[in-house]
Amino acid sequence: MTGRDRRLRYEYELLEQRFASRDDIRVEVTGRNASGIPNRYLVHYRIRCFCAVTDVDHLNEPGFRNQPLFAEHFLMAIELPPAYPSVDASPVFRFLTHDEHQQPIPHPWHPNIRWFGEMAGRVCLNAPDTYTDLAWGVARVAQYLRYERYHATNEPPYPEDRQVAIWTLKHLDEI
Repeated sequence: MTGRDRRLRYEYELLEQRFASRDDIRVEVTGRNASGIPNRYLVHYRIRCFCAVTDVDHLNEPGFRNQPLFAEHFLMAIELPPAYPSVDASPVFRFLTHDEHQQPIPHPWHPNIRWFGEMAGRVCLNAPDTYTDLAWGVARVAQYLRYERYHATNEPPYPEDRQVAIWTLKHLDEI
């Protein structure tokens, strides 16, 4: 077994171990490599979280309160590049923003998750080092969805979505 296959198997076993009995997080295998080892995942989060605001067209304009809207189910894909786990081939965590019929689906409204634009759904984990396992990332995103962890100030490591960050700083204490 190659070193990469050992790492992929380790990641799969760790995901299974940490989330198999949880009701709020379910990890589904969506792809396997030539050796049959999982290398793509879909994570189902059953956590109530902001998914938008009432008037996105007037976001952060004076005089608009923009109350949050909520959803309770989010889908996040984990893609592992071919060179994973090398330093320059980090896993990609991205919330789905459209279903299989290209209909929009809720994705989280959070400063560390891109809400607007072409890269909508992209997650910034601000990983502390290059050897951070996938289960750590899945658990960290759950903290994001509960707003237990967020970085909204315009300083390093910088929010993933600046517009959502501005809204968060203005309104989170009011909610």
